[in-house]
Amino acid sequence: MAVKIRLTRYGAKKKPFYRIVAIDSREKRDGKYIELLGTYNPLSEPSTINLDEEKTLKWLNNGAIPTETARNLLSKIGIIKKFHESKLPKKEKVVKKVEPKKEESKKESVKKATTIKKTTTKTTAKKESK
Repeated sequence: MAVKIRLTRYGAKKKPFYRIVAIDSREKRDGKYIELLGTYNPLSEPSTINLDEEKTLKWLNNGAIPTETARNLLSKIGIIKKFHESKLPKKEKVVKKVEPKKEESKKESVKKATTIKKTTTKTTAKKESK
């Protein structure tokens, strides 16, 4: 089941009001949603966006894909930035573990380079003998 974070339209004709929901991608625009995440009112000045950050981050971490419009709204509030930052510390830890081994990796890369050169000369020698 592919879950998306998207808008469902409510309100009267020419007076839209939207709910931001987590919904199965195969459902209709205004179909049954899994969870209500917040609301968006484009008519108020300035437009208001009310979101439950915990629920939204939970769905993003579980693999929900926001639509283009929903992504723009989430980025205005800063939830997309928080989501990406929550993933960064894992990568930084890996980089820190690799950094002390740079001296050893240089020696290994030199050894690998010399072995590669040896194998290339052997293959050319075989081609010449045929």
